[in-house]
Amino acid sequence: MTVTRVPTAPACLARVRDEVEPAMRAAVQRLGDELQRPIAYHLGWCDEFGVPTSGGGKGVRPALALLSAEAVGADAAVAVPGAAAIELVHNFSLLHDDVMDGDRERRHRPTVWALSGVPTAIIAGDALMVLALQLLLEVPGATGAAAARRLASATAAMIEGQVDDMTFESRVDVGLNDCITMEARKTGAILACAASIGAELAGAPARAVDGLDRYGLHLGLAFQAVDDLLGIWGDPTVTGKPANSDLTTAKKSLPVVAALDARHPASFELRSLLATPGLDHEQRHRAAELIETCGGRERTAEFARRELALACDALEAADLQPAAVRELLSVAHFVVERDF
Repeated sequence: MTVTRVPTAPACLARVRDEVEPAMRAAVQRLGDELQRPIAYHLGWCDEFGVPTSGGGKGVRPALALLSAEAVGADAAVAVPGAAAIELVHNFSLLHDDVMDGDRERRHRPTVWALSGVPTAIIAGDALMVLALQLLLEVPGATGAAAARRLASATAAMIEGQVDDMTFESRVDVGLNDCITMEARKTGAILACAASIGAELAGAPARAVDGLDRYGLHLGLAFQAVDDLLGIWGDPTVTGKPANSDLTTAKKSLPVVAALDARHPASFELRSLLATPGLDHEQRHRAAELIETCGGRERTAEFARRELALACDALEAADLQPAAVRELLSVAHFVVERDF
């Protein structure tokens, strides 16, 4: 069974295009033409020939940054440099992920490396990471430097998580705690940064910033758990990736590790199957069946629901503006409560 439902996006995500995209475009325009075009293509601003288009990601991370400023009583404009920076770093990671994973499609279009080569994708990603830090360091006063430190720490954690994710593919002893720690770094750290960077730029009290950070961390874990489910059972027409795509390289995602950890009789067949290099379509389909039989799918879905609840609890425990909290809750439910 695959995902067929696309949930309705919260209204706050629509603000990103008007409030954050201009800052991102201005940052990208600092680069030379040879880098501007592949980056603009990757971000959905143009097609492969440079013709303007509309598209791109959902804008969850920059929306969280705007809302985090409003959650502490500040104007959303204070968070725009942070929102733009976090989205640039996120796309730096996507450009490199596509190369490392060998993914030739993203959002139903060829990836940058598939279209323009690996060197172009790598250097475009590098440029986005540097631009992100420049945007924050240009913010006057101590808050810009504090936000830059927060983003740098989150980016370092994300890179550590990516290293773990890569090494897990060749390891046979990956446990659930190992997988959760990896995903907390790979996805949780950046979502935590996104959810707190606006408050940091607003100079908010530590209690509020920390509460938003915890919300983002738990949301990131829930988000990644759902992403792991979609990587196996997602509908290609929705995800933009082939069915069972995460099983092609035997990625040790949460459903896989949970299934292997279950010690179910079928887990032994699954372990043997995942040790086979380059699984074909039928083998990937069988692996997905085995993961579900071993309980990997349900355990991952339950983990996502639990982390979503913890994210919501973190907001309730902080002293934040009610209207912004309602929007943060709507974003959390949007990114987690998808059919899986």
